[in-house]
Amino acid sequence: MKAKNNFPGFSRLALLILALFMLETASGCANRKASAGGKQVEEGMASWYGKKFHGKKTASGERFNMHALTAAHRTLPFGTQVKVTNLENKKSVVVRINDRGPFVKGRIIDLSYAAARKIDMIEKGVVKVRIEVVKPAGKR
Repeated sequence: MKAKNNFPGFSRLALLILALFMLETASGCANRKASAGGKQVEEGMASWYGKKFHGKKTASGERFNMHALTAAHRTLPFGTQVKVTNLENKKSVVVRINDRGPFVKGRIIDLSYAAARKIDMIEKGVVKVRIEVVKPAGKR
C-alpha cells in the first residue's frame, strides 16, 4: 500500500531550497558571518575613507575624524568595537563603529584613514579582512 503524501510539493520545495543554498555557497560569497566562541565574525573586503569626509557628520551624528580609530558598517550598532585584521599581513586594529556603509557591493567595512594606516592598507585601498566584535555597543 502506498503512503499518502500529506505535503504535496514538499520534496520539490526542499530541493529548490537546497539548490539555492548550494548556488549561494558556490558563488564565493565574500561576506561570511559566523560565530567563533560566541563572538560575531565576518570576512570580506574592507576599504577606507579620509580627507574627503573629514569633519562631516557621520550617520551617528558625530563628526568624522579621519585620525580617529573608527569605521562604517551596514548593520552593527553605533558604539560597537570590532577588531579588524588584514588577512594579507595579519596586522589588526580595534575600531569603533560610528557610521553606516560601505555602499559598494562586496565590501563589509569602511575604515577611517588612521585605522587603515594601522593595518597597512592605505596603498592597496581595498584588502580582505576579518572583523570580530570585541565589545558590543553599550557594554563597559
